Amino acid sequence: MEPPQPSPSALTRKISRDHRVDALRGLALLMMLVDHVPDDLLNRITIRNFGFADAAEIFVMLAGYASYLAYGRLIDREGWKTGIHRILARCLKLYLYQTGMTLVFVWTVRQWRHYQPLPEYTIEPQLAHGYSWLWRILTFDALPSYLNILPLYVVLLALFPLIYWILKRSLWLLVALSVGIWAIANLDPHLTIPNWLDPSGWYLNPFGWQFLYILGILGAVWASKNNGDLPYRPWAKALCLAYLIGAFVVCFPYEYWHVPFLRIFPAPPNTGKSTLAIWRLLDIMAIFYLVQSSAALRRISADRIGQSLALLGRNSLEVFACSTVLDLLGRLMFASFGINLWEQLVMNVVGLGLTYALAIPLDRVRQRARAARASSRSAALATPTSE
Repeated sequence: MEPPQPSPSALTRKISRDHRVDALRGLALLMMLVDHVPDDLLNRITIRNFGFADAAEIFVMLAGYASYLAYGRLIDREGWKTGIHRILARCLKLYLYQTGMTLVFVWTVRQWRHYQPLPEYTIEPQLAHGYSWLWRILTFDALPSYLNILPLYVVLLALFPLIYWILKRSLWLLVALSVGIWAIANLDPHLTIPNWLDPSGWYLNPFGWQFLYILGILGAVWASKNNGDLPYRPWAKALCLAYLIGAFVVCFPYEYWHVPFLRIFPAPPNTGKSTLAIWRLLDIMAIFYLVQSSAALRRISADRIGQSLALLGRNSLEVFACSTVLDLLGRLMFASFGINLWEQLVMNVVGLGLTYALAIPLDRVRQRARAARASSRSAALATPTSE
């Protein structure tokens, strides 16, 4: 008699964590760390200089990918009530981090101004005096610069139960609805959420960016059927590489690097980030496919270098909050004392060091908690039940 075979769902649960997702998210966090200080020399080598997309697109697409793995499977396993409860708890945590960072942002700038003069752009004028703005911050009616990605994530994650409900009924209906909303947002940029600090509304327009989040969800669905990999197709790889090479030729900052001008065709008329223009969307989709279909990158993500990035990706919320505060301090330092090589060196070494100093103990706590949960499950399974 043959032994019983495990169910497909059981096999899915035994698949080890795909370190490519964590490593790519960790890389995105490092790029955001330097991109959010405009005068940092390191932001000259992040992907925003070599294509249409930047680290924010990576972050949001991986948020969709991770949402399916964390909450879609949870809903299937333990039901909608448990899944929605976990999602709301995560949304609350994101909200508290966003509110806390904003209050730290405003308080720090106000205190800094007591000792050093600062240009107007270091804080929106509406936040410079009084406290009438506070309720706007608490309700996401006011989103300061560099503090706009977590509110987007809160909105998209809160919508995940609805997205997943539609997905369970018809994948193509979900795609059609998402594409339609994204297209309308690109045709009419006024379709957005108001922002008291910006008449154009939320900088990362949820009506446009939801499409990228949903593409991340669909990518996770597709990869889950193939042991975590997107199916490798030589023609798809060639197409993605060709697009990324073309984007590199168009977007490369030739003037800054003092190299011959190779832009043989003009940049597209609309590469706007706010509504996620098609060129940015194709850019990040190409990157995501090449990473998630590569067996070589899967191996690399599990080695020492890959794990140094995955360490950040596994603790993305805390690392992002820390790096956002460090970015603010970097901008204040440059604004007050000027920019020189030593300040650049100190800021980047200290910033990177503090980021890892936070991530390492957090990851140890996370790993111990995971091991404890696994031990509890094993003990429960080993306990005989009475008939």
